Amino acid sequence: MNDLIGRVFDFEKRVFPSRTDLFAKLVADGQSPKALMISCADSRVAPEHVMQAEPGDMFVCRNAGNIVPPFATQNGGVSSTVEYAVAALGVRDIIVCGHSDCGAMKALMNPHMMEGMPNVAAWLRHSHAAEHVVRSGYTDLDDAGLVRAASLENIVVQLAHLRTHPSVAAGIARGEISLHGWFVDIHLGEVMGLDGASGQFVPIRANEPLPVALAAAQRLAMHQRPAQAA
Repeated sequence: MNDLIGRVFDFEKRVFPSRTDLFAKLVADGQSPKALMISCADSRVAPEHVMQAEPGDMFVCRNAGNIVPPFATQNGGVSSTVEYAVAALGVRDIIVCGHSDCGAMKALMNPHMMEGMPNVAAWLRHSHAAEHVVRSGYTDLDDAGLVRAASLENIVVQLAHLRTHPSVAAGIARGEISLHGWFVDIHLGEVMGLDGASGQFVPIRANEPLPVALAAAQRLAMHQRPAQAA
């Protein structure tokens, strides 16, 4: 803890004075983040570090397992964060980001690990669809393979949950919001993105198009006829 406190002093004495123009602008103009990232709370995967983001670049929500509960009238921290990011801040890109060696996904695939942690068990019910996909769709995987598969399938499931949120659903229908599914391999230092066309994760490369889970495009179900002239 003393090491962390020392970094706070370093921020006050060295970092902040060197970035006063940026912080002054953020105070004067308010925030306008480029993306909302919903990521795991794992201390080894820091979203701002992975994205090399500056203050003000990203709106971040972290929780065990990078979970987005389906929308419900009952209030929740993730739901409120999503709604505020879209409705108040005008965020147009939402990223659900998982990672390798995820403790939450280990617990999902090994329920005995959650003994004595009823809240964790209840929280991970939002990932049961991913568990079922892995157990029914994958064969001949060792424990590490099961966890990796669960981590990837969980991102797909949480993206589906995200679309149940009214603010997100309306933004998607209007063609204003893109959804992204990312997976950080902390063993390789590699980030993979979900390609919506193939349904698979592919490495994100600087010289290749960015894989997008759901690209922004108008998706109104009913065809609207042009208004008739009077």
